[in-house]
Amino acid sequence: MQGCPYTLPRCHEWHAADRFHHSRSLRNTCPQPQVRAAVTIPAPPWDGARDPCLSPKFLNGSVGAIGPLEPSAMNLCWNEIKKKSHNLRARLEAFSDHSGKLQLPLQEIIDWLSQKDEELSAQLPLQGDVALVQQEKETHAAFMEEVKSKGPYIYSILESAQAFLSQHPFEELEETHSESKDTSPRQRIQNLSRFVWKQATVASELWEKLTARCVDQHRHIEHTLEHLLEIQGTMEELSSTLTQAEGVRATWEPIGDLFIDSLPEHIQAVKLFKEEFSPVKDGVKLVNDLAHQLAISDVHLSMENSRALEQINIRWKQLQMSVGERLKQLQDAHRDFGPGSQHFLSTSVQVPWERAISPNKVPYYINHQAQTTCWDHPKMTELYQTLADLNNIKFSAYRTAMKLRRVQKALRLDLVTLTTALEIFNEHDLQASEHVMDVVEVIHCLTALYERLEEERGILVNVPLCVDMSLNWLLNVFDSGRSGKMRALSFKTGIACLCGTEVKEKLQYLFSQVANSGSQCDQRHLGALLHEAIQVPRQLGEVAAFGGSNVEPSVRSCFRFSTGKPVIEASQFLEWVNLEPQSMVWLAVLHRVTIAEQVKHQTKCSICRQCPIKGFRYRSLKQFNVDICQTCFLTGRASKGNKLHYPIMEYYTPTTSSENMRDFATTLKNKFRSKQYFSKHPQRGYLPVQSVLEADCSETPSSSPMLPHADTHSRIEHFASRLAEMESQNCSFFNDSLSPDDSIDEDQYLLRHSSPITDREPAFGQQAPCSMGTESKGELEKILAHLEDENRIMEGKA
Repeated sequence: MQGCPYTLPRCHEWHAADRFHHSRSLRNTCPQPQVRAAVTIPAPPWDGARDPCLSPKFLNGSVGAIGPLEPSAMNLCWNEIKKKSHNLRARLEAFSDHSGKLQLPLQEIIDWLSQKDEELSAQLPLQGDVALVQQEKETHAAFMEEVKSKGPYIYSILESAQAFLSQHPFEELEETHSESKDTSPRQRIQNLSRFVWKQATVASELWEKLTARCVDQHRHIEHTLEHLLEIQGTMEELSSTLTQAEGVRATWEPIGDLFIDSLPEHIQAVKLFKEEFSPVKDGVKLVNDLAHQLAISDVHLSMENSRALEQINIRWKQLQMSVGERLKQLQDAHRDFGPGSQHFLSTSVQVPWERAISPNKVPYYINHQAQTTCWDHPKMTELYQTLADLNNIKFSAYRTAMKLRRVQKALRLDLVTLTTALEIFNEHDLQASEHVMDVVEVIHCLTALYERLEEERGILVNVPLCVDMSLNWLLNVFDSGRSGKMRALSFKTGIACLCGTEVKEKLQYLFSQVANSGSQCDQRHLGALLHEAIQVPRQLGEVAAFGGSNVEPSVRSCFRFSTGKPVIEASQFLEWVNLEPQSMVWLAVLHRVTIAEQVKHQTKCSICRQCPIKGFRYRSLKQFNVDICQTCFLTGRASKGNKLHYPIMEYYTPTTSSENMRDFATTLKNKFRSKQYFSKHPQRGYLPVQSVLEADCSETPSSSPMLPHADTHSRIEHFASRLAEMESQNCSFFNDSLSPDDSIDEDQYLLRHSSPITDREPAFGQQAPCSMGTESKGELEKILAHLEDENRIMEGKA
């Protein structure tokens, strides 16, 4: 027998009170599945077992045995049959009438539930409008009330059906029975029971489905209404905020009408405005997310709400673009026209030239007349053309130094002290040498440097021209590819090399930039410093004379003073630089050139007859009373009999009486020396640097001018052999393979020099490998007197 799957579901929200009563009654009355119940069904009238008159024995008995029935007995039996038949018919009619009373209401319930299910489906999808959803909420509430009111009636019918089925259980329909055309009353009763069961099952399922859908629909409407209200409120707030922001945007003045000094204030105001309205971004994101969630649940915003949301998104994007564009315009204007901009540098050129800026902020120059462009400033081009006049100088160190002197004066860096430069470096946070600077940073530093120069010196400086020229020179030296970037170490090296400060102070500062906290430097950092320094002569095309771009030999030469340690100290570095190593000699020569510019020597040039001699003075230590001016000496001019391969002394300061006496004694000593002696004891004015992995250094001619302290402080004549021996011992760094040559080697010809402090202590930058103790005046006079006596005797014999 079939079970009772239509046990009535109840919406706990509606019938919580009578849940227990119904569930108990249904459990008690519902038959168990697959259990055949004993159903008491009245027997049909032809059932002999129930009526003795209809028994086979009675009907088929032998007439002879019993005898023929009497009419009264026949009537009695017939009446009994009729009575039983009438009772059975009445019971069948009553059963049919009872089942019919269940079938009709069950079918009505099924139809009603189907109709309500269709009505519930018709309520979807919901419209994305608050008013419409609220209206739908009210409609659904009325719908639920209607369903709820129908609940008791449905439950009563279903309970009646369950009671009916418990009284009249049915068996499962067998296939043979289903194919039989003639149905017995018993089968008819079971068919009716089965039909009632089917109707009750469908009605129960529909009721369960409808009540569940009502609850889900109610929750869906509540959730949708909540989201719509949040969307509507957020959009109203966003619209108000955007209107306020658009009002502020409308008050912005055009960029061209703003004062340059007020640009930083406007930039700050726009940044604050951007921060103040940053919550709008979160609000716009929230409302868009809510709309997306509703769309996923098949709730689409109404046309009005969709247009409002679209307008909010458009207005927000336009506001963002306006703020970003405004900020960019202000920053560009501040960069191009502000105090730290390149706009003021446009005045550094004159018509037909125009200063332009590349995308990486590197300046270039347009000649509208010739319709050409170039990287170099017009004034820088003119300066380079004037440097060509110095190419006739035979000695590369002096040629390089004099070219740098012209550049230094053109950039007016000779007026800048290292102290002032360090203040500017610190103000612009350039302590980290590995920091990479762009062109704008370089311009800011140079501008501050020249403005400070004006304040300190009280002079008028063409700041735009000086800044542009210095920037041009720094880019040529350290960024020839015009990438627009240079290391802070490069920038500080360039400024320190050309500033107007003692060379010793410059080198101490440069060493400190690569040294660690303990004032020590390893080979890698020293190589970086020397590499930056060698870029200065490289830009002038003179790098070959100073050992080339490879600084490794110079690093190894310097670290010979470190006594085998992996680091070198500042004192050891300065000791090495005092020898004027080949890679750094140009810096010391630049210092001497600067000092010699203002010096006048009250003597006559033996070649061009200039008197007084200005600048460097070169005195022959082989011939008496032979002085040469710097022009004649550096260009290689010589008169007959005055060859440059003999010892020569350079002075970049006025000579003193003691220096004159010393040179006289040295000249007298050299008179007694043969040419072979000078071949064996060549004089050199710098420390050559050589590596076994590289080619040998070029020859240094023996006619290189001597440093006065190296040979002229020696004891004259009878100490000559001792002096030569000391030179051989102390000049172990030199290349012993060098031999004298009558020709001038313009790459290696460096000079010995004298300074006002010669008689007191060795000057910084001199090379003094054979320096000796100070001799007393009396001893010197005694030796000179002895030599003069010998000279008179020789003259008498002649």
